[in-house]
Amino acid sequence: MQPSPPPPRSEWAYFFDIDGTLSELAPTPERALLAPALRDRILALRAQCDGAVAVVSGRPLRDIDRLFQGHVLAAAGQHGAERRDASGRVTHVPVVRELLDDAHANLARFVARNPKLLLEDKGGSLALHYRAAPAMAGVAHRTMLAEQRRLGHAFVVQGGKRLVELVPEGIDKGGAVRAFLDERPFRGRLPVFIGDDVSDEPAFAAVAARGGHSIKVGTGPTAARWRLRSVGAVRAWLADAPLAAGTESR
Repeated sequence: MQPSPPPPRSEWAYFFDIDGTLSELAPTPERALLAPALRDRILALRAQCDGAVAVVSGRPLRDIDRLFQGHVLAAAGQHGAERRDASGRVTHVPVVRELLDDAHANLARFVARNPKLLLEDKGGSLALHYRAAPAMAGVAHRTMLAEQRRLGHAFVVQGGKRLVELVPEGIDKGGAVRAFLDERPFRGRLPVFIGDDVSDEPAFAAVAARGGHSIKVGTGPTAARWRLRSVGAVRAWLADAPLAAGTESR
């Protein structure tokens, strides 16, 4: 396992995944919680870094805001299909909603026959969760792949921890991070991305290309440079070392 990352610094730009990174994985998305102490630490970090903190998640923006209890952060939802910059401006990737509605209807019928599965409509993407039925991973992925083939190239299938998603083609967290890094207050700062899942790998690559720090939470193969073992370790990494400006630690 890679060693722990260097202590956080105030001149960096920070990008955080949520599930499995800031919040423990929950049985269903709506049951996930963000510990108040960790939420407050993220908000304090944003102040110390002149606003250069963003959340980059598979969750829609509405869920990100729910977890932060009304605190509006720069954020990319649905892996970047929707993005809110530091000024609060929100942009969406155009989606052919008729196609997505058609896929949703087919997947809803499939879930009705398999009630341990959960279908989540995020607005511009669909997620099929099998956390309550891990043995159904194979059939869940095959079903989603069948829908993608039927819809064509407008959407792609993306795996994750006990879920499979149908997302707009060309969208990933790496693109979201690059968009933020071209804007204030992120531009010119050393980027840091912290995530736990396969969907975070494009973001790890994006920050590595800018000379930044990629941090994988938990086990499993990754291109990330550093490791933190758990959500608790993320909390400790942010809390234990005081932020200080100065020569950047690479």
